[in-house]
Amino acid sequence: MKKNLTLLAMISFVATIFTACEPDAGRNPQISFKTGANYVSADATLKKDTTITIGIDAAKSEDKDVLKSYTLSRSKNGMTDSTIFSATLTGSDQDKYSKDVALKIGGFGGSKSGDKETYKATVINRDGLIGQVSLTVTIK
Repeated sequence: MKKNLTLLAMISFVATIFTACEPDAGRNPQISFKTGANYVSADATLKKDTTITIGIDAAKSEDKDVLKSYTLSRSKNGMTDSTIFSATLTGSDQDKYSKDVALKIGGFGGSKSGDKETYKATVINRDGLIGQVSLTVTIK
């Protein structure tokens, strides 16, 4: 009986250690498109060669999980993304980051009416967690 009680106590102890040490899943960094008259912040249909501004605001979600990098990429008709802008974040940018980028619609060679350009803004924190927003511009 004592052996069974001792064994049960050991199993309970080990189980408590393993369940109490679950890894913290963390929270993805926050990112959103800037809105307003000067920005494209949602899916749109625009003429080729229109100049637009895409702006983002990003912030860390947890005190220690600072922002490490930001990338804005573009793809045409679902093809591979190409990087338009990227930055390694340092100093106060690791807590909050804001960026505006002016772009010309149809910037890919051979763009024509009906083509779709998808813009993805991505921020990555210290733990490698990703925050991402995207929008699609259809060329008319």
